[in-house]
Amino acid sequence: MSNTKMVEVIIDSVRVSLTNQQRIVVLRDINAERYLPIWIGPYEAESITIALQEIEVSRPQTHDLIKNIFNQMNARLLRVEVLSLKDDVFYGNLIVEINGDVIEIDSRPSDALALAARIHAKILVSEEVMSSAGIIPEVDIQESDIQQSQAPLANTQQPVDEINEERLSVFEDFLGSLDIGGLDEDNEEDNPSDEEPDK
Repeated sequence: MSNTKMVEVIIDSVRVSLTNQQRIVVLRDINAERYLPIWIGPYEAESITIALQEIEVSRPQTHDLIKNIFNQMNARLLRVEVLSLKDDVFYGNLIVEINGDVIEIDSRPSDALALAARIHAKILVSEEVMSSAGIIPEVDIQESDIQQSQAPLANTQQPVDEINEERLSVFEDFLGSLDIGGLDEDNEEDNPSDEEPDK
């Protein structure tokens, strides 16, 4: 993590765009009224929602499997980090302690967040990312384009529904700046042409 200034956040909600059905996870700064929206894929959105709502599933999902592997190997997820934003793609890490050693594992933020939601690990975002991509509410917003996903989430803070109209225009500008065309289902990397981008 070097000397990068980090901000602690929580998962505020998972949302869906009414215009294109893309999913967005919204992170909330725990010390300020700042939010960070990140595009994620439908499977990661479902996985995060299941974890937040503590829904029981009959068989382990991918992120449950990772959690189980950590447990079996006596590894501990210390925190997840969203470190940078380059070309509309977010980059992150898992910080894991195993046998007394602390290691960094490159991870898409969507996967890291799904894991953090299961393990209740701390989530940190670099101040640089929050400053460049975060949004700050000023007045209540009308939900013209974004609505909460149908299953209500166990939000621990004020819902994003109560953000203002000016903020929505900033949010729409941010979303409009992203290139999500030409989605390729076979590509698993986090980039602007993914089906499951972290942006």
